[in-house]
Amino acid sequence: MTEPSTPIAANLAAVRQRIELAALAAGRRPDSVLLLAVSKTKPAAAVDAAFESGCRDFGENYLQEGVDKAQILAALPIRWHFIGPIQANKTRPIAEHFDWVHSVDRLKVAQRLSAQRPLEKGSLNICLQLNVSGEASKSGVAIDQLDELAGAVVALPNLQLRGLMAIPAPSVDPVAQRAAFAAVRQALERLQQRWPQLDTLSMGMSADLEAAIAEGATIVRVGTDIFGTRG
Repeated sequence: MTEPSTPIAANLAAVRQRIELAALAAGRRPDSVLLLAVSKTKPAAAVDAAFESGCRDFGENYLQEGVDKAQILAALPIRWHFIGPIQANKTRPIAEHFDWVHSVDRLKVAQRLSAQRPLEKGSLNICLQLNVSGEASKSGVAIDQLDELAGAVVALPNLQLRGLMAIPAPSVDPVAQRAAFAAVRQALERLQQRWPQLDTLSMGMSADLEAAIAEGATIVRVGTDIFGTRG
């Protein structure tokens, strides 16, 4: 077996092995979990290195930085995911440059993304960010307002509602981790009773991806364990 040629390649191999083992332990196929490489604060060269090691999906938290990288790497068939907080007056570049948005938490943002999405780019994939832990400091729609927001977003043109994203309160306790992720899964299952086409649970990061996969994550968002600590 060929040894990984770069630190990023080695890190990716280790993360992919974690995903595979977690999926198998949960009785799931490893390819049912998408690895989203979170490249915020990392240069385009790091994204290019991860692309060379097989990554096709990259997540960005900061709008201008993400747009700059998307433009630098425009020749590569990368799927760009916006995963950071969204200012309503800065939705146009998101609508124009990204393929997925994981952090929609209010209707005004969804309406602007819908109106500003270029028709030639097709529908923009949307996840609603759920504030599952009820933290005042976190973005996200409250669970008791989720159905209303989902119904409004489903009706908008140029958007495709795919599912939910969540960032639970940090915990080192696997039981607490799983409980939070189970609440997100249950919220999606309730939505699927009305909209069975919903298929995405974006949850789990470097420290808790095993618990997330055990509870049904279809996208895990990993940055530090691929690219190293932020500079």
